[in-house]
Amino acid sequence: MRFRHAAALWDQFPELTAGVLHATGVDAHADTGPAVEGYITRARARLAEATEGEFPEVLAWRRVFARTGLRPTQYRCASESLLRRLRKEGGLPRIHPVVDLCNALSVAYAVPVAALDADRISGTLLEVRHARGDEIHTPFGGGTEHPAPGEVTFVDSAGRAHARRWTHRQSGHSAVGPHTRRILVVTEAVHEGGAETVPDLLKTLSAQLAAHWPTDPAAAVLTAARPEFTLPGRGRNP
Repeated sequence: MRFRHAAALWDQFPELTAGVLHATGVDAHADTGPAVEGYITRARARLAEATEGEFPEVLAWRRVFARTGLRPTQYRCASESLLRRLRKEGGLPRIHPVVDLCNALSVAYAVPVAALDADRISGTLLEVRHARGDEIHTPFGGGTEHPAPGEVTFVDSAGRAHARRWTHRQSGHSAVGPHTRRILVVTEAVHEGGAETVPDLLKTLSAQLAAHWPTDPAAAVLTAARPEFTLPGRGRNP
């Protein structure tokens, strides 16, 4: 399976830096708690100096959302939502050791980090592109939604949308859960300095995954010139 951003997105948002990682052999039993708390502590220290709405990483995503026609304070990128929750509640919910780790890195680096169950992605291509409007999205609460035409989403070969409003909200269909063994992680930055943030985050995540599971992650930074990543191997394909 291949992962890529459509050429139209690179043309529209040349400031984008994207990173992708694939790992196998994960499960729900590893104890990532100490590592998670370390990254959350790092985010708390930064929030003590300024609110998330002042972070350059967040402000950059707000500008991108505005350019796509979204109200930035109505639809927030995932990292802003997590930082806001952390500031207001003092912590983040524990969901799954992989998700917890990705969420903690998201608040530590202040950029979105999406973890998907790779075996819940259909076909040979997952592409970040503008929606046509006929794609199918499954919210975490169940039911079915269709992204609005022109909305940026992650679409697989079966026309399933694995995100809404780009980095705003993931799909419940491909959420990492108890049976997940293979993951695809995508991180995206649009701020000045994103070209340094994304590789550093990927390196940190790779090391943490290898420290907690018997896995050797494959990762890459994507650019307009090299926009595609091929996942090694493949499991089941619902």
